[in-house]
Amino acid sequence: MGLIKNLTAGFIGSVALNFLHETLRKYETNVPKINLLGAEALNKTLTNVGEPAIDDEELYKATLKADLISNTMYYSLIGGKAKLIWPKAILLGLSAGIGAVKFPKPLGLDPEPTNKTEQVQLLTVGYYLFGAIVTGLVLKTLTKSKN
Repeated sequence: MGLIKNLTAGFIGSVALNFLHETLRKYETNVPKINLLGAEALNKTLTNVGEPAIDDEELYKATLKADLISNTMYYSLIGGKAKLIWPKAILLGLSAGIGAVKFPKPLGLDPEPTNKTEQVQLLTVGYYLFGAIVTGLVLKTLTKSKN
């Protein structure tokens, strides 16, 4: 599969993940707040390179952009041999979700946004798996339309 198809599918998976997250976090309380984790990571990175912290609105926009770009690139790795799309989607989706649950504390970030409760932990993993599955579906569709 070509790079453009992989990136396109990865982008659609990333948008699906972010749409799910943004929708649920606005209407539910016991859900992941991945945006807070990303915002903290971005602000810490800026501070570490000597840049001042940015205001909440700009931070939200910058975090969302960074999230879309990084998840697009990550999910694009699902592409390749058609017979490996589903195993790769499941593996990469679960890996990203588990990483979002397990890595904040060792990285010096507040773990609460993805670890507040067991439900939040499971939903965090589910969100990333959802994005990977959407990516896989798009790749399968693009592969079928090619033939």
